[in-house]
Amino acid sequence: MSTAVRIIEAARACLLADGYAALSTRRVAEQAGVPLSQIHYHFGGKQGVILALLDHENQRLVDRQIQMYGAETPLWRRYEQACDFLDDDLASGYVRVLQEMIAAGWSDPQVAARVSTMLQAWFFVLVQVATEAEERFGSLGPMRPADVAGLIGLSFLGGEAVILLSGGENGGADGEDGGWSDRARRWLRSIGDLIRHFEEPNRTATD
Repeated sequence: MSTAVRIIEAARACLLADGYAALSTRRVAEQAGVPLSQIHYHFGGKQGVILALLDHENQRLVDRQIQMYGAETPLWRRYEQACDFLDDDLASGYVRVLQEMIAAGWSDPQVAARVSTMLQAWFFVLVQVATEAEERFGSLGPMRPADVAGLIGLSFLGGEAVILLSGGENGGADGEDGGWSDRARRWLRSIGDLIRHFEEPNRTATD
C-alpha cells in the first residue's frame, strides 16, 4: 500500500472516530505510521487529505451506481438496489464522511466547491435514469427528468442526515416503533413502490 493510500485510510478512521472539526493531521499521521511531513507533502494539510478521501470514495461509488443503473432490470428493482447500497455506505462510513464535508463546506468555500462537484456526479446519473423513466412511461407528468432526479437526490441526502442524527447508520432500530432512522429508510424505499406502481400498473397488491 502506498504512503498516500495509507494516509487516506488513516484519515477515514480518524474522521469516523473524531469528526471533521476535531480531526488533526498529527493523529492521522500516527494512525498511518508516517511522519507528519508526509501528509503535507502528499496533500498539503488536513483539508487536502479529507477531500482526497472523499474524492476517492465518491468516484468508486458513482462508478458502482452507473453500472447498477445500466443493468437491464426494471427501474423499481434498480431503485431498491440503490437503497441497499445506502445501507452499505452508511455501514462503511462513506455517508458520514460526505455529510461531515457538506457541513465543513458551509464555512469553507473551497470545500463547498469540491463537494458540490462530487454531488453533481450523482445527480447526473439520476438524470439519466429519470430520462429513461420518461421514455418508458411516455411522460413524467408536469415534471422534467432533471426535476425528478433532483427530488430523489435530495431525498437521499436528507434521509442520510436524519439517519446519522438518530444513530441508525449501523442499521439498528432507534425505537420500538422504528424511530427516525427506520422511518427515513422506509420513506426512501417507498419511492421504489411508487416507481413500480407506474412501471407495472396491472400488478395486484399481493404480487
